[in-house]
Amino acid sequence: MAGLGNFLVAPGGIPEVAWAEIRFPAASPSLIESKSFKLYLNSLNQTVFSSAGQVAEIVTGDLSSACGAAVNVRFLSVDDSGTATGRPSGYELVDNEVVDDVVYDYAPESLSAPGAVVTEKLCSHLLKSNCPVTGQPDWGTVLVSYTGPAIDRAGLLRYIVSFRQKQDFHEHCVETLFTDLLNHCKPQSLTVCARYTRRGGLDINPWRSTEPEEQAGPRLIRQ
Repeated sequence: MAGLGNFLVAPGGIPEVAWAEIRFPAASPSLIESKSFKLYLNSLNQTVFSSAGQVAEIVTGDLSSACGAAVNVRFLSVDDSGTATGRPSGYELVDNEVVDDVVYDYAPESLSAPGAVVTEKLCSHLLKSNCPVTGQPDWGTVLVSYTGPAIDRAGLLRYIVSFRQKQDFHEHCVETLFTDLLNHCKPQSLTVCARYTRRGGLDINPWRSTEPEEQAGPRLIRQ
């Protein structure tokens, strides 16, 4: 099994995210080395495809050619894996919101909270930034829990996607998310947590809150 990072389905579009089950024949002439496999999957970042089917076709062809045998590739939904948690219970996904003017450069002005006061929990699987040391992409699921004026969900999604070219460490990204939401949306209480795909075997799950937090929550499917 392997995690597959965000790829773009159409120019100027909202990224898509999935995880994949990839089966290699035991009798294949060659093996796929794990780090090179990760770098290959990361190379799909910011690539535009016409459909998820095209991604599967390209990945299947490339891996089959590299190992010298037919490889089976199956994409699965992050939210509906059947084997592990995609997002914690009670969080509403914002990734299907309609955004007409997607941007891939940091855009905190996307945030607004024009609605009545609510208490809600929101989730996006589309956080992606770049390590300032290695330049490699970091992938995460963002969890936002708050009480305050209702946050515009399309604006929140546009804002999260705008991190795609941002170079920053995990902890700094969460600090930025927290302070931007606090400044632009004026919640009465706010908790922001990012559950990152593990790098180097380490779980890095920064959170920032106006309230005491009892626990970070369950490990998610991409971790």
